[in-house]
Amino acid sequence: MISRGSTDGYFNRARKTRSMRECLEVDGRGRNEPVISFGPEDLRRVSLPHNDALVIQARVANYDVLRVFVDNGSSVNVIFKEALVQMDLQEYQFEAVELALFGFAGHAVYPEGEITLPLTLGTEDLRKTVMTIFTVVDVPSSYNIILGRPAMNEMRAVTSTYHQKIKFSVRGQVGEVKGETSPLPRNVMGRLSEWIRRKREGRRRGRRRVQDEVAREREVHFVAEEEQEAVEIEPGKHIRVARDINAPTRVNLLNCLKANLSVFAWSQQELAGISPKVAEHKLNNLPGSRPVKQKKRHFGPDKDKVIEEHVGELLRADQIREVQFPTWLSNVVLVPKATGKWRMCVDFRDLNKACPKDCYPLPWIDQLVDSTSGCELLCFLDAYQGYHQIPLALEDQDKASFITSGGTFYYVVMPFRLKNARATYQSLMNHVFQKQIGRNVEVYVDDILIKTREVSCFIDDLAETFTTLQ
Repeated sequence: MISRGSTDGYFNRARKTRSMRECLEVDGRGRNEPVISFGPEDLRRVSLPHNDALVIQARVANYDVLRVFVDNGSSVNVIFKEALVQMDLQEYQFEAVELALFGFAGHAVYPEGEITLPLTLGTEDLRKTVMTIFTVVDVPSSYNIILGRPAMNEMRAVTSTYHQKIKFSVRGQVGEVKGETSPLPRNVMGRLSEWIRRKREGRRRGRRRVQDEVAREREVHFVAEEEQEAVEIEPGKHIRVARDINAPTRVNLLNCLKANLSVFAWSQQELAGISPKVAEHKLNNLPGSRPVKQKKRHFGPDKDKVIEEHVGELLRADQIREVQFPTWLSNVVLVPKATGKWRMCVDFRDLNKACPKDCYPLPWIDQLVDSTSGCELLCFLDAYQGYHQIPLALEDQDKASFITSGGTFYYVVMPFRLKNARATYQSLMNHVFQKQIGRNVEVYVDDILIKTREVSCFIDDLAETFTTLQ
């Protein structure tokens, strides 16, 4: 039995979310879900009698993890830190956890934090994936992961230790996971480490395969790099153009791009930014909120060098400035990109708690996707350093301060991870593209989609969008 506080949810936000879901759902029991049952056929290859625990193999964050203990007596999902080290995930930032874990004997164990990872169960044909919150614990264990009631309920799974199986509904059918028939030795971490090392070599290959499968499912043609050629549209400035574009469209496209070069930014220094009269981000701190100064976190020399480079770029672009005696102070966080590089963000959690929520609505993704039906060609644009083009209100700039090994700085533009930043940006984009949205453009925050009903109209739609941006 593992418990932490109330077993009704992790924190108050979990209970609020569940209550809201219950209010919004007409009937959350899923009338179309199949009936899950266990019968004599499920006892094949099960040695009877037995008192074995239900230990399975699961796929977590693209790793096949052995020795996953299914424990219906646990109110949390536990992943042991040694397993994270073997999976090369120990560098990820953990969410803070304030409550301790209490086991059967009543001893308290204080977790190192929480991490959200994709959990996949089932076979190739009947596979189900859910985003699962794991509590990270640094204690010795013969297991790598403990799946508790939260994971089983999220999967809508039914367990049977007698039949050594888990069954769950997926796409109107019943998927299943069998327990491990031959338990591994207690020092499973060494074997997991060996297995992980063999898998690391093919990790990038696996990611590329997943992207290709998603592309095939959506029936969208993505132009590979080898199918493109570099074209110089200005001395020292190159763009990539697909090789299979017909000659007339290619000429018109290049002419359109050359005529609108001022729309593109090739570095942060070229960003002109938005006038405060058009858009400006304000924090609107709640009355009575107390300033919080976070204690400086220490990074290794390699990460300090990455942070120093990011800070230098922001200083050269005049997006941050040095500050003395700030009222609020936050730490920086390095977030890994899909390309393998690092993105520097700031931990504004304390500042965000002191700001009210902006209820400006964001578009529904499903509606945006449906609106592209029937279009012959789609063109995707991404605003370069979009958030940093919106100025931060003068009276709020010192509140957006952060600390590094090189000093303390504050933002003069709207930074990432600031509360209501997406709402402010979406409001700006809706204002800018108000004459095009729904007709030939769809916008979601800093992503712009040009949709063309007929290929012959593509250049006109592209030119109109560039004119709007100018």
